[in-house]
Amino acid sequence: MMNLKPFGLVIAFLLTYSAVFSSVEQVNVAKANKAYSAGSFQVAADLYQKVVDAGFSSPELFYNMGNACFKMNDYARAILWYERARRLDPGNEDIAFNLNVTNTKISDKIEPLPELFYKRWFNNLVQVFPVDTWAMMCVCLFITGLLGIVLYLASRVLVLRKIGFWAASAFFILSFFSFIIAWNGYRYVKSASEAVVFAPTITVKSSPDEKSTDLFVLHEGSKVTLLDQISDWYEIRIANGSVGWLPKKTLEKI
Repeated sequence: MMNLKPFGLVIAFLLTYSAVFSSVEQVNVAKANKAYSAGSFQVAADLYQKVVDAGFSSPELFYNMGNACFKMNDYARAILWYERARRLDPGNEDIAFNLNVTNTKISDKIEPLPELFYKRWFNNLVQVFPVDTWAMMCVCLFITGLLGIVLYLASRVLVLRKIGFWAASAFFILSFFSFIIAWNGYRYVKSASEAVVFAPTITVKSSPDEKSTDLFVLHEGSKVTLLDQISDWYEIRIANGSVGWLPKKTLEKI
């Protein structure tokens, strides 16, 4: 079995979220961490799931759940939780590494379509920081821009007025771009437009009907993009651009 990145987010997870977790959830996380360390991965996963069911979410929690599932060779569920963790913290290298390792364990190796360079550049930029960080940067840059305006209006020295004007302009522009990035990151986090296949083998159909034409086959753990829904069927697209329909029951939304 390939090694995962170290199980090193647990302590940070406990420290960061102890203030908002109830005592019950704190106990469950502590028990889950102990169970994981002892090799009781199913017990750990069940305890993490209780915390999730209580309404709590964080990249660390989802990351830990993914690790527990990986250790049980439940690669589809590990991918699901790693993908959920990556939505919340897209720039996290440990999450990305473990997700890549897990993707080597599934049957389907789908070659993605090449992205236009500017889309790839923008997506990479969005993933540098979590959404909250981009939003905080937007606010801080905007406030700094306001201070530049104050300097421009209050100063009687021409040089300082120029500095205030140009500084305010630059910070407002940077604040605007930070807002655009934060907004796109927020939409990505909140959208449920991706899913993981949870059927060992499933044939993608040409229409939402079991009797329709077979198009191609997917296996457990493959990620798909959800395009449309009709009754209990989803229209899906895979990374290479192929499109078809799958029963809703075979998919789990990220």
